[in-house]
Amino acid sequence: MKITIVAVGKIKEKYLTAGIAEFTKRLTPYCKLHIIEVDEERMPDNPSEADKLRVLTREGERMLKHVKDSSYLIVLDVVGKQASSEELSAKIDALALKGQSDIVFIIGGAFGLSPEVQKAANERLSFSKMTFTHQMIRLLLVEQVYRAFKISRGEPYHL
Repeated sequence: MKITIVAVGKIKEKYLTAGIAEFTKRLTPYCKLHIIEVDEERMPDNPSEADKLRVLTREGERMLKHVKDSSYLIVLDVVGKQASSEELSAKIDALALKGQSDIVFIIGGAFGLSPEVQKAANERLSFSKMTFTHQMIRLLLVEQVYRAFKISRGEPYHL
């Protein structure tokens, strides 16, 4: 199984990079995990709706370059469907059973996702009704993917 996370921007906070590195290491026996960071587009001060759309479109184009036609694309979207850890595990298992071994997760930047990215998605997933930074979501996603594999294999998981 190949899991790719395509995310806008770099993570500078050491506590987040350490957590992501830890779960990336833990995922090694279960899947090939790739994290791709695309450049964050600079947003002007007091942006208009047209400015926001232009920024989202540029970021979206960069993100979609890393998604193959054969990939199953899940975008993290605040208005997406919420799922439990068990449901995410079952989704990954179901995709694997169908022969879908290339799953891509996209995490947008501070202003979200372009309409093109949303349209390209096979599925839209929301972690919560709460607002999190896109950097924090990257750590949460890697942890949840790890948890999904542990659930799938009936293995205990305690931090």
